[in-house]
Amino acid sequence: MAAHTPSGTSYVRAQAVAPLPPPLVESGAIGWLRTALFSGPLNIVLTILSGALIVLIVPPLLNFLIFDATWSGADREACLARPDRPVVGACWAFIRERLGYFIYGFYPIAERWRVDAFFVLLTIGIIWLLAPTARRRTLGAIYFFVVMPVLACVLLLGWPAIGLPEVSTTQWGGMLVTVVVSGVGIVFSLPIGIVLALGRRSRMPLVKLFSVIFIEFVRGVPLVTVLFMASVMLPLFVPEQWSPDKLLRALVGVALFASAYMAEVVRAGLQAIPRGQYEGAMAVGLSYWRMMGLIILPQALRVTIPNIVNSYIALFKDTTLVFIVGIFDFLRTIEAARVDPKWATPVTSTTGYAFAAIVYFICCYLMSRYARDMEARLTTTHRR
Repeated sequence: MAAHTPSGTSYVRAQAVAPLPPPLVESGAIGWLRTALFSGPLNIVLTILSGALIVLIVPPLLNFLIFDATWSGADREACLARPDRPVVGACWAFIRERLGYFIYGFYPIAERWRVDAFFVLLTIGIIWLLAPTARRRTLGAIYFFVVMPVLACVLLLGWPAIGLPEVSTTQWGGMLVTVVVSGVGIVFSLPIGIVLALGRRSRMPLVKLFSVIFIEFVRGVPLVTVLFMASVMLPLFVPEQWSPDKLLRALVGVALFASAYMAEVVRAGLQAIPRGQYEGAMAVGLSYWRMMGLIILPQALRVTIPNIVNSYIALFKDTTLVFIVGIFDFLRTIEAARVDPKWATPVTSTTGYAFAAIVYFICCYLMSRYARDMEARLTTTHRR
């Protein structure tokens, strides 16, 4: 029989239900394996397929690159199969002999210390500017963007007045060209891209029209076309005696091409910022440029760090296309060296491309790893 409350309404007394025990969660290696690799039917199938691929690919690759490789030798005979050695791996003796050519290209041997000094100056600038514990970042920026480029030009191009013979850019090659072209593209693409992104969002019709036309035109053509235009058409706009050399034309083309893509990356970051940030900055009386420099752009760039680094990695790899206009970059020097009759073996080409893949992987991985660490550090700082 139902009980009645003082007000006359009936109710049913709820029975107390004991809470369910928490699910058992395994810890340690077994728990990680179940969670990460065997959490469901699809993950189990993918894990088995991945393991099979690793077993099929990794051991032969290690045998070719390390265990069956030839590490020393004077010519192709060291890398050819013999009755006592039927299986031949990578010909690292070829890489050791041609390593100077892969780094410096045709740069005079007696002057290669200048390239080494440039690499040292560049390393100091990168560490000073990007290291989390570095101090006096303002001085680091002045060194990296002002002092170091001037010293690099003096070292690499030469200055007879101080005893440095001139070295034409036609003698540059290898990793030197790759670092110079990608470095110039990376350094100039971000500021130019920011200006283009702000111009595309501008309320001034002419500024917006110019930015839109430039971005859409450059993004609508491949980098090879931009390099051809920079190599052929750029000299038509300046007097013949002021015509830039081949490398400078490629630098201009790469910088403009990368800037157009960077502009869209920055514009995506600007659109991700809430409207309240703009209104708050204007409410405290900040001008447009102070609002962008102090409030909006720092947040937009933090949001787009993955995309910015992805563009930088793509640009670093795309520098191999400069060989289209006759410039010997790192990959082109490997392709030129592998056809040398002195080292003509069945494994020479494979070894050269494997070496190039290892170098590009290391460089791209370091860039992506630093970007991940910086993103995590900025996220933690923002939460605090």
